[in-house]
Amino acid sequence: MIRGYCIGGGLGLAVCCDLRICSDNSRFGIPAAKLGLGYSYSGIKRLVDVVGPAFAKEIFFTARQFDAEEARVMGLVNRVVPGAELENYVKSYAETIANNAPLTVKAAKFIVKEALKDESKRDLARCAELVEQCFTSNDYTEGRRAFMEKRPPAFTGT
Repeated sequence: MIRGYCIGGGLGLAVCCDLRICSDNSRFGIPAAKLGLGYSYSGIKRLVDVVGPAFAKEIFFTARQFDAEEARVMGLVNRVVPGAELENYVKSYAETIANNAPLTVKAAKFIVKEALKDESKRDLARCAELVEQCFTSNDYTEGRRAFMEKRPPAFTGT
């Protein structure tokens, strides 16, 4: 959840998160070029992984601040919501994720990360193992049963 300014190190922290939701009055930027600062490979790589090389260059080269809508267009944030609704929206979004099958969320998170790696460095065996864990889990049985019974599932992560 991002409310207001997300500048420099705050933006560096934000790109470490899986999802980013901000208020419509949020402002973003990395002023390193205005301060003569260098950023490490890992910090720039995380930004490139989120927004791509063209937007990462723009963010670093211009050192300008940009608004929430620009951040959404860049892919830096997933959603922009009115400031007064931000906290409730984020809480509801987190509850939606928390109510889903934990093994499925875990597998998807890992596989997305692997997909971003060079093909020779991907752990496809671990990807397949995580998918198999989903299909052999109690949660898979519960998910199908809940679907057939037209009720919300009660996942346990097992």
